[in-house]
Amino acid sequence: MINEAMYGLGDEPSAIRELFAYGLARKAAIGAENVFDFSIGNPSVPAPAVVRDTLVELLDTDPVALHAYSPAAGLPEVRQAVAASIAERYGVQATADQVYLTAGAAAALAASIAAVTEPGDEVVVIAPYFPEYRTWIEAAGCTIVEVPAAQPSFQPDIDALAAAIGPRTSAVIINTPNNPVGAVYTRESLGALADLLRAKEAELGRPLYLISDEPYREITYGIEVPWVPSIYDRTIVCYSYSKALSLPGERIGWVYVSDSADDAQAVAVAVAGAGRALGYVCAPVMLQRVAARCVNEPSDVAAYAENRAILTEGLSALGYEYVKPDGAFYLWVRALEEDAQAFSDRAKQFELLIVPSDSFGVGGWVRLSYCIARDTIERAMPAFKALKESYGE
Repeated sequence: MINEAMYGLGDEPSAIRELFAYGLARKAAIGAENVFDFSIGNPSVPAPAVVRDTLVELLDTDPVALHAYSPAAGLPEVRQAVAASIAERYGVQATADQVYLTAGAAAALAASIAAVTEPGDEVVVIAPYFPEYRTWIEAAGCTIVEVPAAQPSFQPDIDALAAAIGPRTSAVIINTPNNPVGAVYTRESLGALADLLRAKEAELGRPLYLISDEPYREITYGIEVPWVPSIYDRTIVCYSYSKALSLPGERIGWVYVSDSADDAQAVAVAVAGAGRALGYVCAPVMLQRVAARCVNEPSDVAAYAENRAILTEGLSALGYEYVKPDGAFYLWVRALEEDAQAFSDRAKQFELLIVPSDSFGVGGWVRLSYCIARDTIERAMPAFKALKESYGE
């Protein structure tokens, strides 16, 4: 017999990847220049030159050592490099023992959730949220609790969170800069959330963990991204170099358990244990070494900023409603009908590939990924105009 739950996950398509696959088929059929693919967050900015230089240097070293296993938590010198970067950048104490290297943010989140929950617990997420949170939460035997973000700011709704956190809550997941909206949580919002979690810990008599999903930390437009462990001690940060270094397919990232937490060492050991249980023996070792070399490499966001300006100006001129993003490379656009899936399907008639909001936990919106060629955005404007006119607007 097969596991029915796993079969269901395999058979259930991801709305993002399904649309991406549809786009590949359409490009093959009618030419890539005729398809306006805003579906997936695949960085269009090349990786920094230091990435290539490091890879070339590594290929000239002892191949046996280069491709050998690392310790399960990662190479000690790489973990130390990450910890030193955290300490220097954010002015905090950070030790290598609290860093666990992972195959991207997905592995980081799955291990972190499993580390601080027991089956039957609840994990709170702020909607809209990255769809795979549900998969990792339910795989840990837990229940996802969706709390809508405050609108129009899309900051955490503290009152709604207070009502949602109860005796079975073990963790809250935040994502800032946010996918899919592009909102960056302010220091004020995070401070209010931290105050709430401390009050709830006292009320419930149990630890509450804040899991901060941060693969877009470096992709911002002139706005601060507060370091969450400086605001709430019991924080676990999940990070990936996929976006910052344009390495999405290489799957390299880390978990950092805040040294300030009173149970930091135990949580770090549990994260390592969860990684073992989930089959994450060690992160890709050659990419570990690349990450160590590039740990403080700045992210090139100029192209994304330009794309954001072109897209928002173009859609504004056409009368679309959207949330202007402060970070990441997504635009959250109000659908022209309540049924986001129907709106996304109609957009296909104009070769526009835009992701419906339903899988993000809300209805009535679509997500546009603008980490694509500038030319594609410019040429897509007549299609957006035709889409709007098809609704008689």
